[in-house]
Amino acid sequence: MNVSGEKTKGYKTIMEKTQASFIERRSEFIGYLSPVDSEEQAVDFINEIRAMHRKATHNCYCYILRENNICRYSDDGEPSGTAGIPIFEALKKSQLIDICCVVTRYFGGILLGGSGLVRAYTKSTALAINSAKIKNMEFSALVRINVDYNIYGRLAQIFFEFGVKLIDESFSDKVEIKLFIKDKELEPFKKSLIESCNGKVYVEVIQKQYTDFEQN
Repeated sequence: MNVSGEKTKGYKTIMEKTQASFIERRSEFIGYLSPVDSEEQAVDFINEIRAMHRKATHNCYCYILRENNICRYSDDGEPSGTAGIPIFEALKKSQLIDICCVVTRYFGGILLGGSGLVRAYTKSTALAINSAKIKNMEFSALVRINVDYNIYGRLAQIFFEFGVKLIDESFSDKVEIKLFIKDKELEPFKKSLIESCNGKVYVEVIQKQYTDFEQN
């Protein structure tokens, strides 16, 4: 699975750790999600959940990273293919990356069978995903803009049209604005600014990075 895609392609991850649980024929399933950006962070999160649930029957997991296109999963003692892969498939369906999911199971004494386990681990992961706050990360430019006060009022409409993310505004001898603009919109945005301000605007790209533009 290619989880990284193009170098500057947008991706989805989650804002913060989350969890959800349910009971299936007396077995408790608890799904945990965490944003991670390295294999070390993913392993630390898995160990954190294992430490919380030392008496659990299973702590199955999957993590998917953009870094080095990494994907790992484990059934942690469940029958092969009934836990790790269903967790992976649920994450894949959600299109989340830089994510780690651990599903803890406390066995309730009733066997679920292979198909029952697949459904349970899929459901647990999906419930955790549904409880998460999603971040839509876009490759973006951090831009500094300087304009005179008499031009400042012209910018609001342009900012709205291009969906920029304002970071800071300061007012001294001129107005200085810092904002994020999606990289794919950078050149049209600069052109629109220059035309609207009759060239009387200073635009500087400070750096480029991934930025969260939307969240649920």
